[in-house]
Amino acid sequence: MGKRTDAKQKMVQAAKQLIRQRGYNGTAFSDVLELSGTSRGSVYFHFPGGKAQLALEAAEAHALEQVQIIDRAAEQATSAAQLIEIYVGLGRDGMIAGDYGRGCCIAPLITEGVTQESAELAEAGRRGFSEITDRLAFHFAALGVAQAPARVLAEAVIAGVEGAMITSRALRSAAPYEAVRTVLVGHAEAVTVATTVPENGVPVRPPARPAAGQPN
Repeated sequence: MGKRTDAKQKMVQAAKQLIRQRGYNGTAFSDVLELSGTSRGSVYFHFPGGKAQLALEAAEAHALEQVQIIDRAAEQATSAAQLIEIYVGLGRDGMIAGDYGRGCCIAPLITEGVTQESAELAEAGRRGFSEITDRLAFHFAALGVAQAPARVLAEAVIAGVEGAMITSRALRSAAPYEAVRTVLVGHAEAVTVATTVPENGVPVRPPARPAAGQPN
């Protein structure tokens, strides 16, 4: 049973990587098998629902990975602005390390029209983005942003990062990530100041942020 589970996880991780690089329509089972080093029999055993089931599990794995990245970034952050610096910076560094060939595993399911053919994939896409956004909003609130602005800020971060992935790949430049980070860090500082009122009733700008950390 351990070997079967290991084979399935390898296939899910391979599918996630390939969908991020090539999209859903550009990813074939043969590519997944080659990258994961698993046998064709594994496909029928672990994914009786075919390619759609594999893509669904890859999207779920991607969402979980992003939530974990956000949690680790939040452990290092002392403000909402710094959390944005770290999270967007990690995306930027990952794009550069992947030679501008890395995208999102969830977005292709939507942009390529796959969700119109599968209600399950449509729900997986909605749930994945919601989980990532909810996690960011939770941490922004914990770092001093009021609940409503924290939600808006989280939605803006995810929308900005998703857009930066596309334009960064097209331009082969990290500039879109830098622009998103600059604008959203400034907004985060503004809403944190606006919603953080000390005992004397006078809003105080948060202390200067240390430089964002590098990815592991």
